[in-house]
Amino acid sequence: MIDKILEFALRQRVFVLLGSLALFGAGIWAALRLPIDATPDITNVQVQVNTEVKGLAPEEIEKLVTFPIEMEMSGIPGMTELRSLSKTGLSQVTLVFGEDADIFRARQLVSERLLNAAEELPSGLTPKLAPITTGLSDIFYYVVDYAPDAKDKPATRAEQLMELKLIHDFVVKPSLRTVPGIAEVNASGGYEKQIVVQARPDALLATGVTFKDLTDIIEENVENAGGGSVQIGGEQIAIRADSRVQSSDEIGSLPIKFRGAGSKPLLVRDVADVGIGSSLRTGSATHNGKEAVLGAALMLAGENSRIIAHRVAAKLEEIKPKLPSGVTITTVYDRTDLVDRTIATVEKNLFEGAIFVVVVLLGLLGNWRAALIVSLAIPLSFLFAITGMVKFGVSGNLMSLGAVDFGLIIDGAVVMVENIVRRLGMRQHELHRTLTLEERLHAVLAAAKEVGRPMFFGVFIITVVYIPILSLTGIEGKMFKPMALTVIYALVGALILSLTLMPVLCSYFLRGKISEEDNFIIRSAKSIYRPTLNVALRLRWFFVGGAVALFALAVFVFGRLGAEFVPQLDEGSFATFMIRTNSIGLDASLELQERGEKLLREKFPGVTHTFSRIGTAEVATDPMGVNVARRVRSLKKCPARPMSSSTPSARHRCSKSNSSAMP
Repeated sequence: MIDKILEFALRQRVFVLLGSLALFGAGIWAALRLPIDATPDITNVQVQVNTEVKGLAPEEIEKLVTFPIEMEMSGIPGMTELRSLSKTGLSQVTLVFGEDADIFRARQLVSERLLNAAEELPSGLTPKLAPITTGLSDIFYYVVDYAPDAKDKPATRAEQLMELKLIHDFVVKPSLRTVPGIAEVNASGGYEKQIVVQARPDALLATGVTFKDLTDIIEENVENAGGGSVQIGGEQIAIRADSRVQSSDEIGSLPIKFRGAGSKPLLVRDVADVGIGSSLRTGSATHNGKEAVLGAALMLAGENSRIIAHRVAAKLEEIKPKLPSGVTITTVYDRTDLVDRTIATVEKNLFEGAIFVVVVLLGLLGNWRAALIVSLAIPLSFLFAITGMVKFGVSGNLMSLGAVDFGLIIDGAVVMVENIVRRLGMRQHELHRTLTLEERLHAVLAAAKEVGRPMFFGVFIITVVYIPILSLTGIEGKMFKPMALTVIYALVGALILSLTLMPVLCSYFLRGKISEEDNFIIRSAKSIYRPTLNVALRLRWFFVGGAVALFALAVFVFGRLGAEFVPQLDEGSFATFMIRTNSIGLDASLELQERGEKLLREKFPGVTHTFSRIGTAEVATDPMGVNVARRVRSLKKCPARPMSSSTPSARHRCSKSNSSAMP
């Protein structure tokens, strides 16, 4: 089979060259469409059911809301795990499905079960499915705030936050939702503007009005009523009762009781205070030590984070001119920065590795034309791997692209080309002249057949080593399968090129005088190797014992090495948590957070900006209590470690070195 492939390649040399050009074009096309990210997304297929519950304690939420939903969800086809969370104001049920499950089918199954569960829940509760996102979907954070020199901003900070929340919900959020690849736009902080009716118990008691009477009167006047239609003069006119109140003054003027003819009725304002306020808050946000409105763009699962983040940034630039005067949008986190830094590192390492391999080839093969022919296997094999990645949905990231080893890739090409150079040189030495085209083709074919089979099995054995990685499941499979697949694609491409393109290029370009002698580097290496080999053969048991002892020492040291699940990423930011006592209120937690951030910026000048989320955001993808604040800070010079691996001591050392270096 291998001999037939070699014979076909040398008979159809033009076809092989055209195929290589097609591979080059397809590889460039695939490279422009390759999904790029920093690391693989290891989140499993899951569906979250969130239910906002007001006025109930966590124990009651668990009993009345969470447990009925769990009972209804049990037994869904394909589900592997079911867990729940009940806390003040929120019930969350998470369903985890198998790795091969279709997220849309899973959500459809959950939605059908929710229809049955809704009948068993207390009235007024509406369970909702969380957006189709993953744990790595928070790709863009921004802050909506007033500029320091804004003239028309409200007087107090609370009023400013209320207006900023309205601007975000009705201007920024709807526009960002139109960005392709965005699943949802989340918000933290600010006040949700509402008309608040606060009853006065003493006035209710004195007038004989109950809370139910008050709520019934207001409910009856917040909706319009339809009256059908009537035909007048050949026209059909819709009839409706415009009974909906529009302002707090109108609500306050609603009559509750009529005391008699000619007397003044009892109004809502007589028994309650009506004004502008906000709903109960379950979280807040800060920016640079000041309460703020923080927005987050959540990426749709499976999308390209780098492209989506670019789209969000471009959309925000379009939104800025539409904002009221004095309102600004400030980007505080952009996933593009991390992805660009990671890919820049991968590109640098791959480029330097390729150059190093080419230099070694030029130095050791002794024939610059042969070295350049072998070097062509590097970019073409890499493009073949990228084409396979795009075809089978493997993203380009630190794990997949960083695992490519050009030394492994060119093994087969080196063996093939070096043997062809040797056989061409020997044939010229026998004939004492340069070879004709026919003679050169026969020599190339004979040399290729001589090493074709062992070269094929050598590369095949290296490829087989990576196949067990494909059997990994769960988080390990999501993390390491892209690496194994990328290397396998590259090795398969290198093998195909070694059996086809390498002999063809040798038949074209290895003309003229070919020398089969060793160059200076090889002769120097052999002069050292020969006496060393003679000594080793005389003292063979000594060297065998030394090898066994060295292996035992390596096993001993390996058992005490540290381990990292993923390579460290220099993002330039820290994600830290400030956890306070469980009984703390939101206002007190917010005050401590503001003081902590101001102190951090004062003591460590290397910190460029800070922002944090306190408690649970509007969309509860990451529910936390008001006693927990997730804080992110960016540094001017000192890069940060990943969120999961940064320690307080490392953060402290990094910040100290940064602050001491600042003027």
